[in-house]
Amino acid sequence: MEESMVRHWSVFRSLLAILQWWGFNVTVIIMNKWIFQKLDFKYPLTVSSIHFICSAVGAYLVIKVLKLKPLIMVEPEDRWRRIFPMSFVFCINIVLGNISLRYIPVSFMQTIKSFTPATTVVLQWLVWNKHFEWRIWASLIPIVGGILLTSVTELSFNMFGFCAALFGCLATSTKTILAESLLHGYKFDSINTVYYMAPFATMILAIPALLLEGSGVWHWLHTYPDLIPALVMIFSSGVLAFCLNFSIFYVIHSTTAVTFNVAGNLKVAVAVLVSWMIFKNPISMMNAVGCGVTLIGCTFYGYVRNKLSQQPPPPGTPRTPRTPRTPRSLMELLPLVSDKLDDKI
Repeated sequence: MEESMVRHWSVFRSLLAILQWWGFNVTVIIMNKWIFQKLDFKYPLTVSSIHFICSAVGAYLVIKVLKLKPLIMVEPEDRWRRIFPMSFVFCINIVLGNISLRYIPVSFMQTIKSFTPATTVVLQWLVWNKHFEWRIWASLIPIVGGILLTSVTELSFNMFGFCAALFGCLATSTKTILAESLLHGYKFDSINTVYYMAPFATMILAIPALLLEGSGVWHWLHTYPDLIPALVMIFSSGVLAFCLNFSIFYVIHSTTAVTFNVAGNLKVAVAVLVSWMIFKNPISMMNAVGCGVTLIGCTFYGYVRNKLSQQPPPPGTPRTPRTPRTPRSLMELLPLVSDKLDDKI
């Protein structure tokens, strides 16, 4: 009886973690799109800076004031040698995501971001000379095919937004790969990651945002009719962006890798559906099919990656002592699917 109650509580906790992750993620995406489209605040660098500031303050409160998470100590020299390069790529990734949201629908942007597994594999193969089993390459075929079909049939296609989303995938893949080498030896969770990276990201982005968008933001502040509600929404999106980091930490520790993979793809489907209901952007039948094929491909990729990571290493492979954050094999350097961990900030 007691064992059954524990099992039911575990399932309930996993479901609750997934639902709150979905809620925060979809809300942040929809709010950002609403800010760009409905509030006519067309300044993605400024929005990203606000998110970074809110996340930096939130992480400080959680770790230093409320002490809900222990601080992972990082050597001062490592902050510049390791954390700063990661923050730079991290900043580019978030900015490109927000830029793409300004120009293309949420449904199209989310589908393109599912291209991340393919860019990660190709980058590791070309730059780091890493080889993969044929099953990994085969699992990328429906992802690439679905992206191509979605792009060709997208009724609201914008080349600039498409390129921003595509280069965002490359930035996500680069961050994923660099994290293994630059952050080796540190057991980072999502909150500590934000604690160290958000201040650097704010510092990197503040001057470009001021130079490129400062005059436009100043004009918007003096001409927008309902200023206070609009500012509340803009800063609320930053607060919710930080809450999303906390939800990612919760869902990772409450679900298995397979559940996380499937939930991540269903989350994309939920975001597409909700955005269509709110913004009414036109979606053709073939466009919906392309999105579905991409998500199925991502799920299959995650399944293959998980299966291969559970296989014992070939004879003669040197064994590395494992920590809670050390991948079980080189295959685990790949993201589970899409950029699910890249929802941060």
